Amino acid sequence: METKIQEWLEDQQKMLDRGIIATPIEEVLDMFAQSNNGANDFLLMQMAKNYGYQLAINNLKNQL
Repeated sequence: METKIQEWLEDQQKMLDRGIIATPIEEVLDMFAQSNNGANDFLLMQMAKNYGYQLAINNLKNQL
């Protein structure tokens, strides 16, 4: 069972890297937020959601 969970987590991480909106690292997200001055808020919101999802997956992998 643990192997299936780990495989699912790996698949989820790969999905984030292949999406239309790439999952940023924290520094890129911070730079984007500072440079856009409120423009492209939808894109910033999606990037933030992807980053949060990536953090959650990494945490699950560490706990397993």
